[in-house]
Amino acid sequence: MPEIKPISYLRTNANEVSDFCRKTREPMFITRNGSGDMVILNIGEYERLMGKLDLFHKLEAAEREILSGAKGEEFDAVAEEMRSYVHGKL
Repeated sequence: MPEIKPISYLRTNANEVSDFCRKTREPMFITRNGSGDMVILNIGEYERLMGKLDLFHKLEAAEREILSGAKGEEFDAVAEEMRSYVHGKL
C-alpha cells in the first residue's frame, strides 16, 4: 500500500519521512491541495532506478543498431573482455 501524505506532513515530519524511505526502501507520495505533487525516494533506490533507466536506454540503442544492420560481437569475446576489465580493477 503506497504511503501518501500531505505536504504539511512533510514540513513538520521531514526526519520521519526520511526514516520511512530509508528503512522501507519505498517511496512516499506527497500531495498538495489534494493532488499528487511529488515523490520522495531513498537515494539508493533512486540510483538503482536511474541505473535501470540507463540500461534500458543502452539496450534500446543497441536494438536500433542491430535493426540497422550493425554486426555484433561474440558473447564469449565480450565476456572475456569484461572479466579482464573487472579483475584488472580489483
